[in-house]
Parts: sequence; C-alpha cells; structure tokens
Amino acid sequence: MDQKPSDSMKRVESGLGIFEELDPEPRLLMGPGPVDVYPRVLRALSTPLLGQFDPQFTEYMNQVMALYRRIFRTENEWTFLIDGTARSAIEACLISMIVPGDRVLVPIFGRFGLLLKEIAERAGGKVVTIETEWGTVFDPQRIVDAVKKHRPKVVALVQGDTSTTMMQPLEEVGPSCRELGSLVYVDATASICGNPLEVDAWQLDAVTCGLQKCMSGPPGIAPITLNEQVAEIINGRQHIEGGIRPNDCIDADGPRIMSNYFDLAMLMDYWSPKRLNHHTEATSMLFAARECARVILEEGLEEGLKRHQLAGGALRSGLEAMDLNLYGDPVHRTANVTGVYIPDGMDGEKVRKELLVDFGIEIGTSFGPLHGKIWRIGTMGYVCRKPNVLRLLASLEAVLRRNGYVPPAGAGVDAAYKSFGKNLC
Repeated sequence: MDQKPSDSMKRVESGLGIFEELDPEPRLLMGPGPVDVYPRVLRALSTPLLGQFDPQFTEYMNQVMALYRRIFRTENEWTFLIDGTARSAIEACLISMIVPGDRVLVPIFGRFGLLLKEIAERAGGKVVTIETEWGTVFDPQRIVDAVKKHRPKVVALVQGDTSTTMMQPLEEVGPSCRELGSLVYVDATASICGNPLEVDAWQLDAVTCGLQKCMSGPPGIAPITLNEQVAEIINGRQHIEGGIRPNDCIDADGPRIMSNYFDLAMLMDYWSPKRLNHHTEATSMLFAARECARVILEEGLEEGLKRHQLAGGALRSGLEAMDLNLYGDPVHRTANVTGVYIPDGMDGEKVRKELLVDFGIEIGTSFGPLHGKIWRIGTMGYVCRKPNVLRLLASLEAVLRRNGYVPPAGAGVDAAYKSFGKNLC
C-alpha cells in the first residue's frame, strides 16, 4: 500500500503551508493489533495532566498497580507500567533479569519467539533455542526436557504469537521450571484478556503485555508483573544514577543493568513510596491504562474471555462456510486472532487494500514464511462484537467476488449468525 507524497505534503515541504487538522477516515481495525480503542479510554486520554509527584497522581499510580494485579491474576507487589510499547516491557524484563553469560532458553514457534531470542542475546545471554513448525506449538514436556538438558537461568517464551495465531500452553511449564530452578518470563501481549492467563496459579515469574490488543487501548505503555524472586535478582544489580542518587545509597554487588531507561531496579523505586525521580511519567498513557483495566474488570475477566471465544468462533465458522481454509493447529489457536489462507492465485494485498479503501476495514498480512500465504483477522477488545464480525464477513465476500473467488452467497454471514445464536456480543 505504498503512497506517493500528497499535495499537502509537497506544500509543507516547500514551505508554503502546514498540514490540516487530524481527521482520518473511520476504520474498523480487525487486524492482529492495534484495534479500535474503547471510547472511555479515549476520553481518559484527554484528562488534564498532573505533576508526576502530585499526591493525586501518585494515588492513581497505586490504583494502577492494584488494578493490574487483578488483570494478571497475581498478588505480586511489583505490578506496574513501563513507558513504551509492549516491546519496551519485554526489553526491560530481559535486560534486567539477564546478566551477561546467563544461559537463556527460548522456545520459538513464530516471529515473537525470534524477538525474545534477539533481545536476550543483546542482553548478553547465552541463548539456546528449540523450534517447532509455525502453526504448531510445543508439547510442554518438550520444553521441560530442554530445561533439564540446558539448565537455563531464564526460560523466555511467548504465550500467544500473533504471527502464527497460536497459543502455547503454559500451565505445566511454570511449575516444572520452578522445580528445576529456572525462571519463567512470558510475553502475553497478544493473549491477555482474550485467553486465560493465571500468573500465580501457573507459577510464572515475570509477565509483560501491551494495551493494543484484547485490552483495546493505545500502544505506548506496557503492564508488567514480577514476583519476589525476580525482584530480588534485579535489586541485586541496583545502581542509581548520579543526580538522583541519595547520599546514603550503597550500590548492589551485581553488575549494573546495561540500560538506564529500562533499569527495573530504578523503575521499582520510582513506583515505590520512595518515588525515585527516574523519568517523567507518561501521564496520559497511565490514565489510558487505568481506564482499560477498569473497563475490563467491570465486564469481568471471565465474561471477556467468553466474548472473545464466541466472536472468534463465529468468525471461523463464517470463513469456513465461505470455503476458506483456516491456518494452524485448531486445538491451539488463540481466541482473538484467526489465520486464513489466501485463495490460490489471489493477490492478498489487493484484497486487503480493497477492504480498507472500499469498506473501511483493516485486516492483517503476515511475516516471514507466512508472508503472502495467510491473512490474519482480529476479534479483540472493543472490536470483538457481533456487528463487526458480520460486517467483515459480508465485506470480505464482496471483495473476494470482485477478485474472482466466488464463495457461496451469504454463507459466511449465515454461519456466523448460527454460531452466535441468541448470545449478545
């Protein structure tokens, strides 16, 4: 979807004008993320700013910590936010947990496992990987066997990988790794609040996510939770920067964390009653994260999971009724993102462009070995509703017909209607 410079761009670049006020055409975002934001969250973004140490604001920080303990299903004291996209929390965790030379095991079943591998390597870890074919996940015992073999300090893995639309089972991994003395880090960005995640019950040591998928918030701030064992390891590397360093500060014995911005030891002091002046908090994004959690908890975590299962199931029923083939292991698909094969001989990017331009709906392409082979369709958060699923199926049928693929007329919408039944979504 490459675009040539617009007339307004040319005018600004030549010094003859300024850009117009933001007024984008409406879109229904049904790709793998980001998705449409809850209206309440948009309103929260417009809340007037406060100083970061204003008592009102520090109380909001405390509220955010309490709310996200419920989202993560944990009692972890260290549950807070990292200023940046979901990737910032991944990097903060791994660079703070991994000391150069530490062995790290990364099970890879899609693009984001490869990302964990790269970040762990950049942190100085000695990374060992195991891999499985894209579109499948690991038998948990294979991960446990690799832990027994390699004895890593950290096992870093993704729960839901949007690149493959697959969901890795974690219930057996956490307890086994704890018994074997390995820490478990999980990237739950693509899965949280649309699929079950039990941080404490599954004995996961550190988990991070973002807002832009099933939480239906804007990208730009990232929730994180750490248990006491991880916090102790990180605090064993604490070195407070000059300029904000208290006179009575004594550095820890461990090596300094290699990133200042993502130094979780200093960030924990920032979020603690110490209120270490590490950085200026992203105030508006904190307000958005707070409202995301409130919306989700008001609906109820279990009700939200049911809604994602219902809408995702209805979408898949509709796609199959249109004689389209779904991608990946059906037992381990995420509830919130569906992969569907592009019909043979069809220009998948042309279909995506026509859906966007003619119907105002965005769906996703894919990466690596799946590029040009599948579309990825998201039913997440605020978008995860019956009218949106029906609109997508009807629009996709029209675009497919225009491009030479003729599904049974109305079959997709009819199948989705049947799948929804009398359930409201």
